[in-house]
Amino acid sequence: MYDALLLVSFGGPEGPDDVIPFLENVTRGRNIPRERLAAVGEHYYRFGGVSPINGHCRALKAALEATLDVPVYWGNRNWKPYLADAVQEMTQDGIRRAAAFVTSAYSGYSCCRQYLDDIDRVIGTYPDAPIIEKLRIYYNHPGFVEPFVESATAALNKIDPAKRDGAHLVFTAHSVPISQPGRDLYEAELKDLAQIVHARVAPDLPWELVYQSRSGPPGQPWLEPDIRDHLERLHADGAQAAVAVPIGFVSDHMEVVYDLDVEATELAAKLGLPFERAATPGTHPRFVRMVGELLAERSSADRPCVGARGPRPDFCAPGCCRLAPQ
Repeated sequence: MYDALLLVSFGGPEGPDDVIPFLENVTRGRNIPRERLAAVGEHYYRFGGVSPINGHCRALKAALEATLDVPVYWGNRNWKPYLADAVQEMTQDGIRRAAAFVTSAYSGYSCCRQYLDDIDRVIGTYPDAPIIEKLRIYYNHPGFVEPFVESATAALNKIDPAKRDGAHLVFTAHSVPISQPGRDLYEAELKDLAQIVHARVAPDLPWELVYQSRSGPPGQPWLEPDIRDHLERLHADGAQAAVAVPIGFVSDHMEVVYDLDVEATELAAKLGLPFERAATPGTHPRFVRMVGELLAERSSADRPCVGARGPRPDFCAPGCCRLAPQ
């Protein structure tokens, strides 16, 4: 059905000079104070001003090019290479119909609708732009589930055997405002995947779904609990260890390497709570193969999925998860 695949991602800075302009792109129209941008910028400066996300996208693009029989393009919402640049390149190359694979596995405004709107906005600027159709939500596709089962098992096995039976699985995802369109569906999908992974990894251990990386005003309600508050609660309740499984993330970008590998890890060490973090899918072979399966299923009746919610539809309803007009 398609003569190209478009890899669409969030984007991230690739040097110190990129950090503030990138954050301005991300927060445009949200009236975020300059001092808040500077504070978040310090997370990036700690890693040389470089977010890992673009490197992961390059690796994923290369892995897809090695397995697919169509060309693979790549464009970001918030930093170079921009989505507009990718669509312009596709147009110049004569691509007529492309599938878009977004590096976000869930439903909701910030996970899905915002990408759909950006794709529509960009193709509207090029009269000869190809038709671009986003591949379906894949949080419960076996190709997304199985890498987390593998990595959560590996992380749990790093815990001292004497404390393993007292460990908690802590599933994490990016927090969003309670008022965000699609938040309830996002939360339900996260819980579904957490239950699936828990049942396959350690059904006898307790588990929790927590959130991280909130960025809104202090008075605005966001999904909770925050992972740092939760780690303190686990310690107070006598938990022997914690294994964080970042099911909300496709790869190890900044919210993973800073919020989990720095902040959560340092807090757990201060509390004396053994802590391990499971790997994200990244370029796991099963995840890479999943993209090809999502592409192929558009011309077949097969829609593989696990869990209780069934496969997500190929196309979202036109008004699904839209922000109300301001």
